Amino acid sequence: MPQTKQLTAKKANLVLCHDCQKLLRYPDVPNRKSLQCPRCRSTVHQRKPESLSRTWALVISGFIFLIPANLLPIMTFTMKGSGEPSTIIDGVLMMVHHHMVPIALIVFIASIAVPFLKLTGLAILLLSVQFNWNTSKRQRTVMYRLIETIGRWSMLDVFVIAVLGALVELGILAEIKAGPAATFFCLSVVVTMFAAESFDTRLIWDKSEE
Repeated sequence: MPQTKQLTAKKANLVLCHDCQKLLRYPDVPNRKSLQCPRCRSTVHQRKPESLSRTWALVISGFIFLIPANLLPIMTFTMKGSGEPSTIIDGVLMMVHHHMVPIALIVFIASIAVPFLKLTGLAILLLSVQFNWNTSKRQRTVMYRLIETIGRWSMLDVFVIAVLGALVELGILAEIKAGPAATFFCLSVVVTMFAAESFDTRLIWDKSEE
């Protein structure tokens, strides 16, 4: 059977207001850029303005922040007056050495694997849109949803440090202090969240149709 093309909202000159969810008809005029919603008076766009360039800037910034986040010490554990700073990978190796493999695996996945995979996935989506890769549109959309879903677990490592610091403060002989890597790690996570939000998945389908 011949494949029938589905009518999209863009082809039908329709647009949805992201604030009040009102369906509007986009005016068919030359060089149209934006439309004001008659209900809530917010600016409505068929596609997010400058989505690709903004997402690229945020993704590159996320990669840059991840470098000091993994090279600099993320915390310092002091016990009876002695201790030394440790990076994320040092903490994972220390947990493995003390036979805490499940916890080490969780920290490795949440603090090292997930941030890099999320940024790499966004970069792949951006490249697929810009160069119109002949790959499944549905799979790319599912990939974006997966990136957006797992992003909420990216702050697990910082959360663990905060909980440990609060618990250790109850004692006298031990002390935990967050290192400079924690700041860069938080910046990378926040930037990656904004990157996922700024990417317009509808561009995947637009480029494929073109």
